[in-house]
Amino acid sequence: MSLRIAVVCGGPGSENEVSRMSAANVVSALRSLGHACTTLEVDAELWPALTAGGYDCVFVAVHGRFGEDGTVQGICELLDLPYTGSGILATALCWDKAMAKRLFAAEGLSTPEWCLVEPVGDEAGKITAAMRAAASELGLPLVVKPRHGGSTIGLSIVRETGGLVRAHQTAAHHGEVLCERFVAGTEVTVGILGDNPPRALPTLEIVSRRPLYDYAAKYTAGQSQHIIPARLPEAERAACHDAALRAHRALGCRDMSRVDVIVDADGVPWVLEVNAIPGLTALSLLPDSARAGGVEFPVLCQGLVDAALARHRSAAR
Repeated sequence: MSLRIAVVCGGPGSENEVSRMSAANVVSALRSLGHACTTLEVDAELWPALTAGGYDCVFVAVHGRFGEDGTVQGICELLDLPYTGSGILATALCWDKAMAKRLFAAEGLSTPEWCLVEPVGDEAGKITAAMRAAASELGLPLVVKPRHGGSTIGLSIVRETGGLVRAHQTAAHHGEVLCERFVAGTEVTVGILGDNPPRALPTLEIVSRRPLYDYAAKYTAGQSQHIIPARLPEAERAACHDAALRAHRALGCRDMSRVDVIVDADGVPWVLEVNAIPGLTALSLLPDSARAGGVEFPVLCQGLVDAALARHRSAAR
């Protein structure tokens, strides 16, 4: 059955271009299945566009602010429109790295020690003191990143005290600053699809040609390599699956997520964060993991739409 689907993307956040790339990929996939898709921007016209559009479903492809903080989901709830992915609370918890880490700890998951840097304004002396205190507590190297956000925007790894102030400035440009103990190891991501029960996709190991798996490494062809399954012993891959599923459930996610993990030299999986709306571009991690698990991208998109419609029908009953 052909459906009218609104694919929502963009917005004023720093990840809007990636969001538009995800949306274009989704639109292409859904149109190949015979659906009528309209791309809508997250702006002041979104509410009237959704109200007047007669859409059967909203596919949320917004990365960053307004999509990953629960705002678009709230609009859909108020308009009684089916929408893909996690609900308002789970999405907002994933967006807030500090709250997510508190829940990881409560679940008994290993997550790197961390602290929030209290806002100190632009005064260099106060910034230096605050960052030196964080480095003293957590050690060097130190991961410095925004409390909210994704695509590693604003993230730095500081190996010497001389880089602390610059790292703070880079992260603070995007909001509150979170510092985290650096864990050396194999960088792995685990995609999660479906519900009742959710399914962990094959582990994907990330190998970046850049010093840091940053925005350019993620979205520039040839700058990173995805190895599936990750080059880990089977027991460690299984531990990654278990940790990812527990993190997904702890935050209340549904339909899909992507859990980022570092596996240390002792084989311990350290959960870094959960992405409620992972990238869906041609170079993104979740589509690659899904393909390795036997789920082609159009099937993935259709499954998300089907789950949204079924959930809406169930709620109506």
